Amino acid sequence: MENITRELTNLRIAFESAFNSIGGPSLEEELLKLRELSKDPEFWSNPTSAQDTSKKLAKLETRLSDWLTIRSGISSAIELADLQDDSILAEIITEKDALTTSFDTLKEQLKYAGPYDDHDALLTISAGAGGTDAQDWAGMLERMYLRYAEKHKFTAEIIDRSAGDEAGLKSVTMQLNGNFAFAHLKGEHGVHRLVRLSPFNSDNLRQTSFAKVEVVPVIDSPSEIEIDEQELKIDVYRSGGKGGQSVNTTDSAVRITHEPTGIVVAIQNERSQLQNRDKAMQILRSKLALLKLEQHKERIEELKGPNEQAAWGNQIRNYILHPYKLVKDLRTNLETSDTDAVLDGYIDEFVDAYLSKNLGN
Repeated sequence: MENITRELTNLRIAFESAFNSIGGPSLEEELLKLRELSKDPEFWSNPTSAQDTSKKLAKLETRLSDWLTIRSGISSAIELADLQDDSILAEIITEKDALTTSFDTLKEQLKYAGPYDDHDALLTISAGAGGTDAQDWAGMLERMYLRYAEKHKFTAEIIDRSAGDEAGLKSVTMQLNGNFAFAHLKGEHGVHRLVRLSPFNSDNLRQTSFAKVEVVPVIDSPSEIEIDEQELKIDVYRSGGKGGQSVNTTDSAVRITHEPTGIVVAIQNERSQLQNRDKAMQILRSKLALLKLEQHKERIEELKGPNEQAAWGNQIRNYILHPYKLVKDLRTNLETSDTDAVLDGYIDEFVDAYLSKNLGN
């Protein structure tokens, strides 16, 4: 019994260390506050605020549920061991083994300790240098990420999409909702380079194409990133393309420019100007949040706009389909020759390698 007690004590120490590393105590404190707030009789007097709070509460409960269950299980097992009753020794050993297995699985979440890792993700793909081939490449990446989202049971919503002139797309922005969606996808942020025999020229020559992938956390609450309205230039214009009866008849599309950084967000998919404005502001907050992380700035006014170009020399990953098959990530040096699987959404190896290398960032 003494050995079991020692092992359980060591398990509790390891658990508390891991729980602290993900900011567990402060998250638990916030969870308790939100639960108390949701019990207030006046909670639903402000439906918008109540929905935001309920969403935060649900997300925190999902994130902490397994951690709190294991902590409670460890405490109960230690209490049983302290009874020094050999007749329940087998039961305690079984419980200890089960708790250890559960904790080992849960430790994977240590990879998701970044400030916005538990947020949903906004993913934008933009065709870069390479003409029609680049637009086709952007379309291939769109399919890859949608298939990845499907495999991980993320819900995907297309926010804005601009089709290519002949094939593929010029750009697309999608929102991916799911457990730690931003944590899983943040490593995809950067320039992706494709080398293949071009299907768009008569000589079938080898072509190099580029596409830029931008991944930012979804910032639902304006309080997370406060923006000075005086620093915004807001333009409204007539939506184009297919839509409802209002398309091309009202100025419902919205373009917001954050003048200090030069970030521009344009949305025309929603029905009304107000909906487009709200969505554009959400995306702007999300982009500014990521920019603060990347540039290590405390204040938005200190930020400088991103300037990375989707062209040669800036890529994070190469996808080579000719003269041989290889996908190689230039940050982790992970590579695979199974290009078909990667382009079909099986990018977990690359996601995990990036997270392991950048633990908690």
